This record gives sequence, structure tokens and C-alpha cells, in this order.
Amino acid sequence: MTSWSFLTNHARMLLCIARDPGMRLRDLAASLGITERSAHGIVTDLAEAGYVLKQKDGRRNRYQIQATCRCPNPPARSPPSARCWRCWPAPARRCTAAPVTNRRPAAGS
Repeated sequence: MTSWSFLTNHARMLLCIARDPGMRLRDLAASLGITERSAHGIVTDLAEAGYVLKQKDGRRNRYQIQATCRCPNPPARSPPSARCWRCWPAPARRCTAAPVTNRRPAAGS
């Protein structure tokens, strides 16, 4: 049986950043089970959309969630995403979001 998730990798990345804003991109990628290149693309997408601010902290980046940014889907544009963040558990030390897989079971499985 294949595993699946309601959350996209972009949403899972936001959750990981919310839990640990100082986490390195390499660690974010590892915790989500994706490549560093994919993680960089996702963080860039989120920053360009205004969901995340990237700030230099020495040689590392520190990320900050913009809780007032509105959801991108037309039916959900009215409530600010800050409401969404209130329903998630308190920050943990490390993100443990399971990777999203799009694999379908083989025929006859």
C-alpha cells in the first residue's frame, strides 16, 4: 500500500520552517526526504510568493514565516494564513514531516 499526504512539499516546508526557523537547507531537505535542489526551489517559491523571508545570519540563512500572507487558492483567499498556523502543534526541535510520494501501487499488488 502506498503512503500519501494531504500536504504538498511546499506546505510541509512551511511547517518545518515554522518549527525551526534556523534549520539549514540541507537539514530541511533531509527531514522532508527531498533533494537540496528541490528544497532550495521550494524555499525560493515561498519567498517569492511572500510566505517566507530569508535573512542572512552569518554564513547561514534564517527563515521567517509571514503569517499575514493570504492563501493562494481563490476560495481560501479571505482568511489570512495566520489562522491556519494556529491549528498546528507547538514548535518541535526538528521537523518530522513524512515525505510525499506520488507512486502508485504496481498492477496486481
